[in-house]
Amino acid sequence: MPINDKVSSANSRWMDSDGPDADIVISSRVRVARNLAGAPFPHLLDQQKSVEVINEVKAAVENKEASDLIGSLELSLLNDLSPLERQILVDKHLISPDLLNNFQFKAVAISDDEAVSVMINEEDHLRIQCILSGLRLQEAWAIVSNVDDGLEKTLDYAFSEKLGYLTSCPTNTGTGLRASVMLHLIGLKITNQLGGVFNAISKLGLTVRGLYGEGTEAIGDLFQISNQITLGQSEEEIINNLVSMTRQILTQEQASRQALYRERREAIEDRVYRAWGTLKYARIMTLEEAMRKLSDLRLGIELKMIPGVQNKLLNELMVKIRPAFLIKTAGRELSKNQMDAARADLIRMEFER
Repeated sequence: MPINDKVSSANSRWMDSDGPDADIVISSRVRVARNLAGAPFPHLLDQQKSVEVINEVKAAVENKEASDLIGSLELSLLNDLSPLERQILVDKHLISPDLLNNFQFKAVAISDDEAVSVMINEEDHLRIQCILSGLRLQEAWAIVSNVDDGLEKTLDYAFSEKLGYLTSCPTNTGTGLRASVMLHLIGLKITNQLGGVFNAISKLGLTVRGLYGEGTEAIGDLFQISNQITLGQSEEEIINNLVSMTRQILTQEQASRQALYRERREAIEDRVYRAWGTLKYARIMTLEEAMRKLSDLRLGIELKMIPGVQNKLLNELMVKIRPAFLIKTAGRELSKNQMDAARADLIRMEFER
């Protein structure tokens, strides 16, 4: 699929809501950091070396033996994309916000279904990631490992027998692996249990981040939980630890939702139906309000209060209601008031279909 089609559509494979426990686990993501032997880390690269790294990765992606193993990946230079197109790739979680910094000599390779993306010249020469719907960390890791092996047929990675894969940031040295899950934790939020859960997580070497990773805000009751340690553990240990903790959080979230509906049914129904009414009829809506109402609606869907609405639509709306997609759809710049009105119009239209 051409990159223009990817930034014109709000859908990615991870939004399909067809994975295990997708009512709470919106997505599972695994990525590995890799660097090329003999080349300075990206923050030390000059223009010529940056281009050389991109060309090496491009050759690896297009190598027949590798492509037979990993499938088709389309490589695009960020400099060839408009600011809106670059931001939409961030909004879809296909690239990181950090890749937009000094983007002139950076690139990304993306699979047709957008499950796999390879960022080039971010913090490391390569960031290979797979993102899938639901709790599917083992499957995501298997796909990343396959892509990693395919690219290594052509690329020479920087590796130490003592330390493992060498990375720009010491916290990634070792496996170079970061695994994360995006969770919808509205039940724990309403019952004021999040603090205790997050405190327990931090003691187990995990960390909690916002919707778009480190340094971003957790809006819409969506949180990313990921490992902090990459050295001294195998990839399987990292994945299994996160899966185990996620299952514990799932159990707590499910229990909190059922308790809320059992003990505070009127209040929960009022909250859900107010959100549903607002989303269906409002004429102006900020991004923050839209995310809150979509979170409430997601709870109502899982409690069987709102029939006929699919979580896939709510996942796509997380992208469609953001500024970049609204401006691209409108084909012109929008003021804040125009954007809030366009957002409300788009949401109403989606729920009228």
